[in-house]
Amino acid sequence: MARERRAIRRIENAAARQVTFSKRRRGLFKKAEELAVLCDADVALIVFSATGRLSHMNDIMDKYSTHSKNLGKSHEQPSIDLNCRQMRGEELEGLSVEELHQMERKLEAGLHRVLSTKGAQLEDENSLLKKQVPQVITAGAAVVAADTENVLTEDGQSSESVMTALHSGSSHDNDDGSDISLKLS
Repeated sequence: MARERRAIRRIENAAARQVTFSKRRRGLFKKAEELAVLCDADVALIVFSATGRLSHMNDIMDKYSTHSKNLGKSHEQPSIDLNCRQMRGEELEGLSVEELHQMERKLEAGLHRVLSTKGAQLEDENSLLKKQVPQVITAGAAVVAADTENVLTEDGQSSESVMTALHSGSSHDNDDGSDISLKLS
């Protein structure tokens, strides 16, 4: 058997109205709770009876009260997330010229701090490198000296034998006293 469709209008009998209110209120709260569980949603339901009696879901109302208090505080000082987005140049609509100037001063101060910190780091690295330069030069000179000890000249003589010949006053190929040049490669 199908249900009879009734027109939605005020029930004139006070006792029938109270019974219907009570039944439908329970059904409404049950449906609200089911919606919250099934959809992982926060559902708040506030119902006032004809006599002014309040019916509500307490835990949701407490959560709403806490949330609305936090919203009031967030209007007084911008949230960190909004502040960061504004520092990146986003969501600047609605800011006054003075607020934009204040943000510019904050950005300049932050940039100055970053530059001075980075400059100090670069100075420290520079002084460390300056201390390392003499050690690198000394080590490099030792490597060059070791490599040049046994270098051969174009005619097959070692640089050591050429230097010995120069210091002793005799030349191997040049008896005419011309200049001897040493080519190291």
